[in-house]
Amino acid sequence: MSDTTAQPKKKRKMLTSFSIIFILLALVAIISILLNGTSFHYEDIQGTVTGATLGSFTMASVNGFKDAVDVCLFVMVLGGFLGIVNKTDALATGIDVLVAKMNGNELKLIPILMAIFAFGGTTYGMCEETVGFYALLSATMIAAGYDSLSGAMIVLLGAGVGCLGSTVNPFATGIASSALTDMGIKVNQAVVIGLGLVLLVVSYAIAVFFVLQYAKRVKADPSKSLMSQDEIDASLASYANDDASGEKKSLSGKQKAVLWVFAAAFIVMVISFVPWEDLGVNAFVAGSSSHDETSTVTAADIEQQYSDDELGTLQLSKNVKGKLTTTVTDDAGWSAFLTGTPLGQWYFAESTTWFLLLAIIIGIIGGLSEHEIVDTFMAGAGDMMSVVMIIAVSRGVSVLMKSTGLANLVLANSANALNGTPAVVFTIGSFLLLFLLSFLIPSTSGLATLSMPILGPLAARLGFNPAIMIMIFSAACGVVNLITPTSGAIMGGLALSRIEYGTWVKFALKIVVAISVACMVILSIAMVAIPA
Repeated sequence: MSDTTAQPKKKRKMLTSFSIIFILLALVAIISILLNGTSFHYEDIQGTVTGATLGSFTMASVNGFKDAVDVCLFVMVLGGFLGIVNKTDALATGIDVLVAKMNGNELKLIPILMAIFAFGGTTYGMCEETVGFYALLSATMIAAGYDSLSGAMIVLLGAGVGCLGSTVNPFATGIASSALTDMGIKVNQAVVIGLGLVLLVVSYAIAVFFVLQYAKRVKADPSKSLMSQDEIDASLASYANDDASGEKKSLSGKQKAVLWVFAAAFIVMVISFVPWEDLGVNAFVAGSSSHDETSTVTAADIEQQYSDDELGTLQLSKNVKGKLTTTVTDDAGWSAFLTGTPLGQWYFAESTTWFLLLAIIIGIIGGLSEHEIVDTFMAGAGDMMSVVMIIAVSRGVSVLMKSTGLANLVLANSANALNGTPAVVFTIGSFLLLFLLSFLIPSTSGLATLSMPILGPLAARLGFNPAIMIMIFSAACGVVNLITPTSGAIMGGLALSRIEYGTWVKFALKIVVAISVACMVILSIAMVAIPA
């Protein structure tokens, strides 16, 4: 992005993502110390807040890395993969060719791409998996005359509003529904899916409007970018094409082959994460077979598997014996030939393996030597270390929140306060509660497991529809995950786009407010209008 007539932007220094996360980590520790010994109780949820120690504070980031090691390894390998793709010059040339063909109509791509990401979010909770797209979209938008922030918006807001309006997302509405049905509470899935679609369409429309307005403004006047000059310089250094020859570029045969494999890599990754079996599609596990094995388990066997802290006060008779039946997979189906896990059941370990293999294949197709493949891969992985560390540190906040008991304290006290309130007050109060908790526990599956056994039965007891409570949870989590600094996906993606967290907040805050208000209105109407 350049404009010789534009006035240079003033350089401004903001806190780095690392500093913001460490400040938040320190605040959680201080609050836990101030509330040390505070007890909480709501039905089966009870306990006492334990103040953070110096050791638990200093170890939080390391424990966060342990908790997120699968994501961190995936990001490193993805960096190596992108490094090899860039070494072939196929991606830069392909972007130039695409921009030339769009002939100034790049804005038409924005709602289309955001819809694709939103589809991934609503179906299988596409979030961490989007990290690899930030670099690609940043480079594309810069080449088209926009800024890196425009590219980040497409990815983050697209997938984010999809997760907000989850319909069949197993990591959000799936786990939340399961938590309630396991307690004997009936959940109307038609309400979940229908309300999810309404939330998705409304939040998508709001997000697309803001992104298009910003992109148009920056295209017309690059000085209107919210990015600082330091950020612009960093993004241009990473993603701008320095070739100023003006010659019309074309892809060689090798580069076309590289781009086909590059596209296939992400398509397979997306397919692999969708829980096809839960959606009634069994094509990827065709030919699978398994058998059951039964073994005798004693109390001593159980004790060997757990520490004293994990066993807690559980008292086991030494004479206790039981039968344990496990299902052993003989053949996971035809699509498991590469990783041992069929498509639809992949997670980060399998995706990491996939991108590692594709990196080697692309290097060979691109004509790189063995030394070039290894050296380029290692350099690309090394470039991702700042992203990896941001993900690890942000996960540390969630780890410390859980270990001190602050999460349960907030949840139990809020549930007591909401008990007996009218429909609209209950809806807004539940939304705000889950909004707060989502900042501290950015994992939708983790928060669903923690909160739904409390808020779901509370809603049912008050005569409200539990399915709407599930969508309150989904919406609140979704809004927060557009902006929270405790999300590794957000912080890692912004780091890839060379955008400071403060810059993103400056843009996204008004979107968060607009979507939050819209969600609370929709959910309040639903709570009043839809019977239990």
